[in-house]
Amino acid sequence: MNLWEKITGSDMTKEMKAFDARAKKLPADYQAAWGELNANLWSYSSFSGRNLMPILDGVLGLLEESAADGQRVQEVLGDDIKGFCAALAGEEGAKSYRDKWREQLNQNVAKKLGK
Repeated sequence: MNLWEKITGSDMTKEMKAFDARAKKLPADYQAAWGELNANLWSYSSFSGRNLMPILDGVLGLLEESAADGQRVQEVLGDDIKGFCAALAGEEGAKSYRDKWREQLNQNVAKKLGK
């Protein structure tokens, strides 16, 4: 990855297109789950979103393997996709916007109090 790709994010665009192409090969219920997972995980992204690329790749790999094994989506992810995303992102150390804002607020308050 060169500097221009890093600045513009074109490398991530290429990766997302590759992820979408892989997801289109999945059965319809898996494609729907991928859409929900993808939408829910972005709230845990950093400013650029680069921290999510390995997580998204791993989730898509899990879906591909599960579909190949003939498992149902509910068996793999459960009924609570938002909870699955929160647990997955928390395990990887990704923080939501709410967590980031809470930390910033706590730092500002501590600074004002002189701590």
